[in-house]
Amino acid sequence: MIEVRDLRRTYRGRLGRKPVEALRGVSFDVRTGQRFGIVGESGSGKSTMVRLLAALDRPTSGTISFRGIRIDELPERRLKFLRDELQIVFQDPMGSLDPRMRVRDIICEPLKRSGNREERLHELLDAVGLPQDAASRYPHQFSGGQRQRISIARALAPHPKVLIADEPVSALDVSVRAQILNLLAELVERYDLTLVFVSHDLSVVRHVCDTVAVMRRGEIVELGDVEQVYQEPSHLYTRELIAAAPTLRAALARFQEG
Repeated sequence: MIEVRDLRRTYRGRLGRKPVEALRGVSFDVRTGQRFGIVGESGSGKSTMVRLLAALDRPTSGTISFRGIRIDELPERRLKFLRDELQIVFQDPMGSLDPRMRVRDIICEPLKRSGNREERLHELLDAVGLPQDAASRYPHQFSGGQRQRISIARALAPHPKVLIADEPVSALDVSVRAQILNLLAELVERYDLTLVFVSHDLSVVRHVCDTVAVMRRGEIVELGDVEQVYQEPSHLYTRELIAAAPTLRAALARFQEG
């Protein structure tokens, strides 16, 4: 589904500073139907990778192919197929939803003039666990977890083949994170999606992914089956990442005790 080869992205330094190498020779494949996790601390290159995969930015060098088509060199006018087939769920649902639009218009916006807009709207609200009367309300009238459900519904509206989830639970309360993770896993299965899940927490990636790439300073330092990487990490940085990250189970236990 996705092929990344020797991807590099360098940003010019500001005020005479040295250029910043956000990505340094990254290569990996995402197979159709795979649940591929990308994990790393802040500054590891995760956000840059998401922008490049979605063709929102261009690499300094290297190639990105989507279903066999090079997207890193295509102009925007030829990327319509990618905008339909690859969708993103962002970290902050309040920041990614237009506060002036009702939920009905937010979810249906990608459908353009499709004749079954209302039918698709009702299907998606039901799929993400929101009541039908939510369609007439505005984003600020919902909780953080509910807003993320709206974001997920909007991303699913145009029937994508790939869903990129960019830190989708990091801005949410601990009490609802597991609910959103379970919902994503269920929807990926139901709609036969390929998932690219980005997080700084390996335990969260383990919850929804079958494969993980560990990033550090713009490079992939470890790549493999998520259970093998979690149980027997080969790179020192991966071991440090696992030791430093609190588990979702422990966080929920602390929340309940408090």
